[in-house]
Amino acid sequence: MTNDERLISLLQTMVKTKSYSGEEKDMADLCMKVMKDFGFDEVKVIKYGTVLGCVKGNRPGKTFLFDGHMDTVDVVDAEEWAFDPFGGEIVDGEICGRGACDMKCGDAVMLEAVGRFLAKHGRDFAGTIYVSCDVHEECFEGVACREVTKHVMPDYVVAAEPTGGYVRVGQLGRAEVIVETEGVACHSSSPEKGVNAVKHMVKLLDEIFKIEPKEGDIGRGILELVDIISAPYPGASVVPSLCRATFDRRTLPEEKKEDVLGPIEAAIARVKEQIPDLKAKVYFSPGKAPCWTGETIEAERFFPGWRLDESNELVRSATGALEDAGLPPLVGAVQCCTNNSHYAGEMGIPSIIFGLAGVEGAHVRNESVNVELVLRWCEVYEKLLERMMK
Repeated sequence: MTNDERLISLLQTMVKTKSYSGEEKDMADLCMKVMKDFGFDEVKVIKYGTVLGCVKGNRPGKTFLFDGHMDTVDVVDAEEWAFDPFGGEIVDGEICGRGACDMKCGDAVMLEAVGRFLAKHGRDFAGTIYVSCDVHEECFEGVACREVTKHVMPDYVVAAEPTGGYVRVGQLGRAEVIVETEGVACHSSSPEKGVNAVKHMVKLLDEIFKIEPKEGDIGRGILELVDIISAPYPGASVVPSLCRATFDRRTLPEEKKEDVLGPIEAAIARVKEQIPDLKAKVYFSPGKAPCWTGETIEAERFFPGWRLDESNELVRSATGALEDAGLPPLVGAVQCCTNNSHYAGEMGIPSIIFGLAGVEGAHVRNESVNVELVLRWCEVYEKLLERMMK
């Protein structure tokens, strides 16, 4: 079997290995086996179920981390797919199935690239290479990675997400913001005896919609209402005592938690001047989920944005690797959120998001990735390692 055949076979096997968030054990076992087969110096499972492997060069140098996530979004419409979402079959030059694009192609490529680098150089390189295969990224961007940096503090991070060949040097952050109004329930035939939480929410939403998030050099902040519900629900003949609205908030790299909550708190204060008995609050949505290891992952849903200067060595090495492979050195930023919310946003580690597949292929029905693109991607990562570990 050639190296290219091995890479494609690995990606097919990964696609066949169902790994929804919290159910990544089989995928973790596969990643550990691949790392061990390639001769990694150390392979271990850390808290929450992330697989962390490393290879140490025989000369001092920087610590470099390839980061990928093993989990995928669920398949809720399998009967509508043109093929088995977990078949991993190749159709018209495309590897087909859930996770093929986001981001098992990145997982397979980063593992294969390190394997090829070791086969070529052994331990004759400067520094240390780490590979992290994380859990729960789809729901908790960067939270599992907090455990990675407890074990190793990398000098550089490459998130192997699909970016369409761009070296992504920044991203907007993401927050899930909850606004609640509290009323007093009563029979709806005598509404004057209660306080309607929904009516108070309507007044409050009028003020919140006036908030205009800032705009920066990598995009515009977003505050979008995505869900609203009252309680009790259903509310037949009952004045609702609670109303909860959920907002998706995309943040600029410089925005902190107080920058997100502060304007909404000010809106509550303005409405309270009109409705003295208003009871309202705003907070970040708490998240909690089981992991395949038996641990529980939990965090409030605030994942910061970040921006890396294009003159950084990592960016120059990535664009150089593209040129070495005969590809254009594209640079930009993204609005979606990744594990780099932790590495770059929380820890300030120079980080990029970098892969050849297009992000438009993520989370879609009939997800797939082109075979030739995967092979080219591995070539680029090999060249990136040559530049970073010299």
